[in-house]
Amino acid sequence: MFGRPSALQQRIRKLRSHLAQENPLLLQVVKSFRVLDGVAYRLGMLDDTTSFTTRVPWWPMISVLGTFSSGKSTFINYYLKQKLQQTGNQAVDDKFTVICYSNDDTQRVLPGLALDADPRFPFYQMSRDLEAVAAGEGSRIDSYLQLKTCHSEHLRGKIIIDSPGFDADEQRTATLKISDHIIDLSDLVLVFFDARHPEPGAMHDTLEHLVANTVRRSDANKFLYILNQIDNAAREDNPEEVFGAWQRALAQKGLTAGRFYSIYDLDAAIPIQSATLRARFEGRRAADMNAIMDRIDQVEVERAYRIIGVLEQIARTIEERLVPTLREARRRWKRRTLWLDTAVFGTILVAALGASVWAGHWQGLSFSAPWLAWLSDHPVPFWLGAGALVIAAVYLHFRLRRVAANGVAAAMRRLDFDADTAEWLEHAFERNTRAWQPLLGVEPAGWSASTRRRLAQVLGEADSYVQALNARFTDPSGNALPRRPRRGDDEERPAPAAAAAQAEARRPGELEIVKPPADFAEEDVDAAAGGERH
Repeated sequence: MFGRPSALQQRIRKLRSHLAQENPLLLQVVKSFRVLDGVAYRLGMLDDTTSFTTRVPWWPMISVLGTFSSGKSTFINYYLKQKLQQTGNQAVDDKFTVICYSNDDTQRVLPGLALDADPRFPFYQMSRDLEAVAAGEGSRIDSYLQLKTCHSEHLRGKIIIDSPGFDADEQRTATLKISDHIIDLSDLVLVFFDARHPEPGAMHDTLEHLVANTVRRSDANKFLYILNQIDNAAREDNPEEVFGAWQRALAQKGLTAGRFYSIYDLDAAIPIQSATLRARFEGRRAADMNAIMDRIDQVEVERAYRIIGVLEQIARTIEERLVPTLREARRRWKRRTLWLDTAVFGTILVAALGASVWAGHWQGLSFSAPWLAWLSDHPVPFWLGAGALVIAAVYLHFRLRRVAANGVAAAMRRLDFDADTAEWLEHAFERNTRAWQPLLGVEPAGWSASTRRRLAQVLGEADSYVQALNARFTDPSGNALPRRPRRGDDEERPAPAAAAAQAEARRPGELEIVKPPADFAEEDVDAAAGGERH
């Protein structure tokens, strides 16, 4: 009670302190996640050293992936307005680089351990995950990750992740594990391709892993597909054919809808002699670059909606998928256990009966064994023997329960669940089949009217959080005050030739912090301040 706060409590306290300054609405979301933690603890999905809050990236994340020499690093340098990443026509960096803001003007490069040991970053304890998929790789975390700091206002409040190029026929398992991890956590994923090699064979790995495996995701709209260095197409007789070949390659992997962008770096662009062609290329580049920057600017807003969506998704997964699956698993476990009990104990009884008949202990329907008289004269051995039989029967029954549970658990692993849900389901079912859990119960352990009320509370709160965000950005009634002027409202649309120059001068804007109504933020801001004093 008076001991040192656990690592989880300290981590949540730091998170709340940060959110109190950066986005007060998300403070309330943390509270709802903690209510959801309580439900998960009761169901056995999580142990009390973990929390759903640690599985959610609370900082806006932008991932940059693609083929090697596709201009990923050049784009990052352009966005930051600083030369942070090395550039070149060959693979320059073979590590995943996490780029974050620093007040220090000096750029620093820190080892992967800085990410692996800090819960504020998306690769916290990644070494453990790497070790699970590739033995021995967990100790080589510095070979996969690095942290770079940069004093750029465009980076304030965001995290950018630059990835090594997909240039090998078969990526290492550990590298793909990290790629999948950052894709899952990111709010925006920029997938770069090299316009100098737009044919499918040159970008097979990128197409397979970053296109074919993502088109069916529920969050597929966070992927932007960018054909970089498109200025090289100006040398072609039909420049549009380069863009068309790239789109056809994407379509072959199932990507037939969505926005596609084509850009290039003006400083490194090849000279385009034709003024008309140059104006067309610069105009298209400016329009697409502005669209990409607008999406980056929206990451802060999308982050808040995403976190609330994760809260609602977990609550609905528990109520609509996990609990019904657990209920059915318990029913199958009970049926298998009873069947095994009947089969095993029935076999033992039949064998004992057959042995007694063979030994001649039956006189008609009367059982008369010579050792019965001895047991009646020696009650202590009788009761010891009876107790031993009962203990053996109970032990055998619980062994059969475990055999039945293992069979049901193996069948559950073949169900179509994502990795997190499968893990939660496995832990919850394990709790339901422990020795002290009743076999004949119908509902999963921990599932009660109180648990259902808590889930309903979380779902209701998730809706109210979305409404608070909507109130910031929408006004269906039209009764609000006149809106603020939006960037570009008073500006004429630039001609294609001038668009590129304006795009270069444009710096990504910063969004206002989303502020909820007072009844959302006041309680938790005080709680966060009080939490630091305890």
